Amino acid sequence: MSEPHRTAEEILVDLVAFNTVSALSNLELIEYVETYLVGFGVGSVRIASDDGTKSNLYATIGPADRAGVVLSGHTDVVPVANQPWDTDPFELTRRVVDGELRLYGRGSADMKGFAAAVLAMVPEFIEAELQTPIHIAFSYDEEIGCLGVGRMIDKMCGDLVQPQLVIIGEPTSMQIVTAHKGIQGFRTEITGVAAHSSAPHLGVNAIAYAAEIIQFLFALAAEKQAQGDPDNGFHPPWTTFNVGQIQGGEALNIIPEHCAFSWEFRPVPDEDSAAIKARFDSFVAEQIEPRLRAENPSATIETRPLAAVPPLRRDENSPAERLTRHLTGANTTHTAAYVAEASQFQANGIPAVLCGPGNIDQAHQANEWIALDQLNQCTDFLHRLLDWAKTGGPVP
Repeated sequence: MSEPHRTAEEILVDLVAFNTVSALSNLELIEYVETYLVGFGVGSVRIASDDGTKSNLYATIGPADRAGVVLSGHTDVVPVANQPWDTDPFELTRRVVDGELRLYGRGSADMKGFAAAVLAMVPEFIEAELQTPIHIAFSYDEEIGCLGVGRMIDKMCGDLVQPQLVIIGEPTSMQIVTAHKGIQGFRTEITGVAAHSSAPHLGVNAIAYAAEIIQFLFALAAEKQAQGDPDNGFHPPWTTFNVGQIQGGEALNIIPEHCAFSWEFRPVPDEDSAAIKARFDSFVAEQIEPRLRAENPSATIETRPLAAVPPLRRDENSPAERLTRHLTGANTTHTAAYVAEASQFQANGIPAVLCGPGNIDQAHQANEWIALDQLNQCTDFLHRLLDWAKTGGPVP
């Protein structure tokens, strides 16, 4: 006997209750989804991380020998530590604000709301006897650099029938996003030489050199801002930079032996990311390392990558855009300054767009919420997808 049909809100209650902050495992949530799908006779495949503590999940409803439409979302969420939440972030809470029913909880907007809406539609997808399959793809570690989805894409393109297109349910207020920025993230570590602060000539100040490098990054940021194209559709319309973390030093009266900082840039689609990194490397090699080692040959500097996700580029002939326009009735599309997994699908030959419930402005902060009306709009969208997939016809 199949499971009873549940609403998106009812499923969202369960999904929010799983603490899937990226530093933790998502396996309990994955097992929950597996069990839910099995209740309707739908099998799924896990594509796990190297250490087995996290996993993607991929399932197909409809004919498995045909190329279908992927509904994709990430299962991890950002941390809640040091955020002033009014409610338990892992307990979905209903509140009416200015006449609008809102559902509060970590991941409600970004992006468990979309996952809940997709799962709520499973029984209807099954009953419809789809001619074009609908694939469900849930990933891990999107929030820390889109690290997990690549394994799942390899599985789709290697062992399975490669899908026609993918709709990623990032919180876009159900608008269509056809381009997003990328991210290149790094950690730079300087090792100097400790000494008493009264004798700086005997040490190598790692923080001082780090400050010079950071200043170079700020100069690059100003240069890219000045070169921004106000007509490219992005906000802001230039490649941005950020130094997000820094650690260094032991005490006020010790020349700091170590300093490390994490930094990133988010390129617009027409940016030459390799050229930016090459300029950074040249500055360090020509302006920093010679002076660093002249002070002491044992001093070192090293930069290693943390994240690398390309931008999503607008494709005028994208079947993902055409289908999503058909389903939403939208005449316009948008861009996103944030990074998503869409570009990785695109890089592997699977056309992709973003379109999902909720607003990105509510994500990544205390009291994250999604309007119930947004979940309902997403459900309506999925019903229209179902109607199209029943026909087995071409993308409009």
